[in-house]
Amino acid sequence: MSEIQRLVRRRRLKRIALGALAVTLVSATVVVVQAWVPFGHRATGDRLERMRASPQWDGGGFENPQPLWNDGLGMITEAWTGSDQSSPDQPLEFDGGDLSRFEQPPATGLRVTWLGHSTLLIEIDGHTVLTDPVWGERTSPLRWAGPTRFFPPPIPLAELPPVDAVLISHDHYDHLDYATIDAIKQWDTRFVVPLGVGAHLEYWGVPVERIIELDWWERTRVGALEIACAPARHASGRQLFDQNNTLWAGYALLGGDHRVFFSGDTGLFPGMTEIGEQLGPFDLTMIEAGAYGQAWPDWHIGPEQAVRAHQMLRGEVMLPIHWGLFDLAYHGWTEPIERTLIAAAAAGVVVAAPQPGQSFEPEALGPIERWWPAVLWRTAKEYPIVSTGVD
Repeated sequence: MSEIQRLVRRRRLKRIALGALAVTLVSATVVVVQAWVPFGHRATGDRLERMRASPQWDGGGFENPQPLWNDGLGMITEAWTGSDQSSPDQPLEFDGGDLSRFEQPPATGLRVTWLGHSTLLIEIDGHTVLTDPVWGERTSPLRWAGPTRFFPPPIPLAELPPVDAVLISHDHYDHLDYATIDAIKQWDTRFVVPLGVGAHLEYWGVPVERIIELDWWERTRVGALEIACAPARHASGRQLFDQNNTLWAGYALLGGDHRVFFSGDTGLFPGMTEIGEQLGPFDLTMIEAGAYGQAWPDWHIGPEQAVRAHQMLRGEVMLPIHWGLFDLAYHGWTEPIERTLIAAAAAGVVVAAPQPGQSFEPEALGPIERWWPAVLWRTAKEYPIVSTGVD
């Protein structure tokens, strides 16, 4: 090859490299611009000072009493060895049924409608509460990338009954959805969130006077309903540089006649016994049972430990949540409910497993109707999930 040919080749390679760099920079810029608002906002001023005063704050962010253990190599290998049934083979769609039922209070005083994942409409002693509302198509800051929902919302946002309080457990995308908050920001309701999460809501246009931020064990009232913020074992963050800058939590709803517990996202931790002692017993526990992995057993509790948590919390009826809507782990999509039912039967725990959009009253619970298909899944013996730091 002549010197001229070498020069031409170097110039060609340089142009290709510069072109690739330009495409990369333009693509990255487009992503950042589109995701900028959904990323949310950091806490500042008095909000930040209150966060720093929390017993959960440790220098640069919030910390769990029991650290989260991760197996880095296992996270990589699970991507190759996981189930090929992590999402449905056929499209799903559910009908919310006759919505006129919401015009009448529940006969027992407590009625719950599971709308998929961790989104629940809870009618308790004359009050209506909505948890972790996600009506968006993806769990992502982008409209064109990220996990998509398995089925449309069973009940449109506009057709929900009036909501007294919206509870947010933490700021991960499958629990704090910008598109949904943007749609409901002018509702005549209260937004109850853990410390720091209010910064996102205020940035997105929720009136600050409607935002109530709580630390673990703090309480607030919405009408006659008392809402207690409870500890959880998890994490937070909406982009690379804000990890654990906001708190994560569960909630106890304490009505005049009923008590229910909503776990948010959590691994198993000893403090669940204290929650049961201080805030229970509960007529219903709503505990996340899906999106788990052996390589990160402290982030999500898993089916068998969810049943154990229900017992620690002193619950009567258990509703497994955080499954059946998004592909967020490497297990079969129906595995969480199948394993929960087996573990619950062995422990003598009563489980509710309603079809998405279907309402039920824990005190008038009918038999379980298996609305999900029979697909392959791993048993607890084949794939145990065991959180660290728990005897």
